[in-house]
Amino acid sequence: MRGAAFSSSVCAAIVIFVLGGCGTGGYTDEGSQGAGKQLFLDANCGACHTLADAGTRGIIGPNLDDAFAQARVDGMTSETFTQVVAAQIRFPIEETSTGTPGMPGVHETLPECEEVEGGVFCVRDQDRAVSDIAVYVAAVAGTGTAPPEQPAPTDGKSIFTANCAQCHVLAAADTSGTIGPNLDQSKPSKALATERVTNGQGVMPSFKNSLDAAQIEAVAEYVSSAAGR
Repeated sequence: MRGAAFSSSVCAAIVIFVLGGCGTGGYTDEGSQGAGKQLFLDANCGACHTLADAGTRGIIGPNLDDAFAQARVDGMTSETFTQVVAAQIRFPIEETSTGTPGMPGVHETLPECEEVEGGVFCVRDQDRAVSDIAVYVAAVAGTGTAPPEQPAPTDGKSIFTANCAQCHVLAAADTSGTIGPNLDQSKPSKALATERVTNGQGVMPSFKNSLDAAQIEAVAEYVSSAAGR
């Protein structure tokens, strides 16, 4: 789930489109918040999005709490947000005009199990998965609620999985992102990994405001030692 941050006017435009049922996959009115939260985490949406209720702090895509907070104050309902989120998952902007990472298509974010092989993440019913995630995000985004604070990960692999998996291939971490370089092929040095995580480059954002120095060193050490192994 990536792309430009929503404004109230953008949300309103999407809602009109969704409620009209034109090419949007239909009206979404059922879903499980519990299943949606688990899918949000399992599909690694948090690698790109901040959502307080899920405890995620992704910075590649929109902060979902910020995206919906003002619209919620203005009186828009969770039912309306559900349509917005479902439409964004089903019909994302995969290529942006600014060159920033777009959001992958639904067959990449929520692949059906019959279409994939091996132990990769998949769903049995894609439409149901979209509904569950949409209902969950719509219910909690921008509400100001969050689960109890969990200790930030300190080991390199956990930090990589939480922040980098959606964008990079790294066999040791069982990740298959396609936005950034294949780390098994590029095999960055620790110094280069540290530089890129700290300052970013191109479509890769800087993580210096979301990871502390020890976390950056840990993930750089992990990537440099695990890549290509």
